[in-house]
Order: sequence, then structure tokens, then C-alpha cells
Amino acid sequence: MFFLLSKILGFFALPSNILITLALIGVVLMATRFAQAGRRIAVAAVILLAIAGLSPLGNAIILPLEDRFPAWDVSQDASRGAPTGIICLGGALDTVVSPARGEVALNEAAERMTAIAELARRFPQARIVFTGGSDRIIFAGVSEASLAERLFLSFGIAKQRMTLEDKSRDTLENARFTRDIVQPKPGERWLLVTSAHHMPRSVGVFRAAGFVVEAFPVDYRTRGAIDLLRPFSTLGDGLRRTDTAAREWVGLLAYRLSGRTAELFPSP
Repeated sequence: MFFLLSKILGFFALPSNILITLALIGVVLMATRFAQAGRRIAVAAVILLAIAGLSPLGNAIILPLEDRFPAWDVSQDASRGAPTGIICLGGALDTVVSPARGEVALNEAAERMTAIAELARRFPQARIVFTGGSDRIIFAGVSEASLAERLFLSFGIAKQRMTLEDKSRDTLENARFTRDIVQPKPGERWLLVTSAHHMPRSVGVFRAAGFVVEAFPVDYRTRGAIDLLRPFSTLGDGLRRTDTAAREWVGLLAYRLSGRTAELFPSP
């Protein structure tokens, strides 16, 4: 129930969906006795869409998420010893296009997957864990785990090194199902690979599940503070960035209010 509710509410939590809905409401009202109010709503919605899509707003709200956990220092962190295992969160594989086209289709979070190739080579004894089923309500396609297996095999990773969790539909289930399968022991080191902007919520959920992990952020969308002044060249790119960041902030708040994490904004 929480999963279904989160997907429905998540649709209306995105700035682009909210603003286009307001614009349509304004247009409808123009044909009624509330025409003046409708015009004001529609104009305001269009202006806000332009701000969300063309201004640096998306970069400004995603940057704190990306910078919350520092990049993993290979030389320093690896000196503490090889990790027991490497956990890769789903979210980078297209479960609808892949079976239709007969190949593994990646989306803009592809670095979640490609980072595993380097980490598997660097730490040949580490266990490789992928967690991800399908988070779609319709057009479910196949599980991400089945696609991850194909991709990891193409990287040259032996099948016996892999552990695939294919039932989870969200970050909460990623953490709980992976914990149950892996059963981590005290003193073990587990790296968590996911998008930098998604890392705070992911670490918070794993902590709440009693699974201590080390953050290995990838898939950065900004260069850093310099992008606070960089506008977007297309409306679509800017809205996508703003939506991505807004979804994560809403997710952090929802997970904290529902008790799924113990911190509003988890930190190292």
C-alpha cells in the first residue's frame, strides 16, 4: 500500500507535473465565470515552468544532495582493506525498452552500473550484489536484476560472485531485502553504489535496516558550486533536473515522517 501510495503522490510531488496541472486548470477556468482567475493561474504557472526549466534552480536544489557524502577516495579508503562486498542499487536499467529491443538499455544513471566493472576488477574477491526488481505500476517489463546479470557477465564478472535481489520496488525494500539475503556480519565492509543525489536517503534507509554501508557516490549531475549560476539551454533538461532533486527531497521528508529513516538528512 505504501508503495502504491508513494507512486501516486510522487507524481504530484514533481514541480513539472504540479505546474502543468495548474496551467491546465487555469485554461479550463478561462471558459467559466472565473476567467480572470484562470488567466492569472495560467500565466503564473507558465512563468514558474520557465523558472524551473531554464534557470539554475535545478542545480541549486540538487547540489546539497550530491555534496552530502564525499566521493570515495580510492587510495585512502582502499588502504583500510578490501571491501567484503559491493552493493549496486537499481534505477539505471530500462525494464521496458530492454526486452523489446533485446539488449540492456541504460538510462542517465548508467554510472551506477559501469562503476561496478571497475570496482569488481579492483577488488576481485568482493561479492557483487545488485538489488532491484521493477518500480513500475504499469508496463512492468522484466526485473532490473535479470538485466544487471547480463550486463555484469559482459563485464567479465563471474556469475558465482553475484548476488541478485529481484523483488524490491523502492529504496526501503532495497535495504531490507538486501540485508536479509546478505546477512552482514560485524567488521565487514560493504560499499553502496548509487547516484550521488540519492545517497543520503539510501544510506539513511540502510542504517535504519541495521546494515552499515560506506557511500560510493556516482552519477553526478553537477560540477559543483560553479553550476549554481549555469542556466539550462532547454526547458526539458532544466525541468528534469528540478524534478529529480525535488523527488529526492520529498522522499527524504516522507521517509523520515513515516519512520523509515532516523534522520531527515543523513550525513557521513
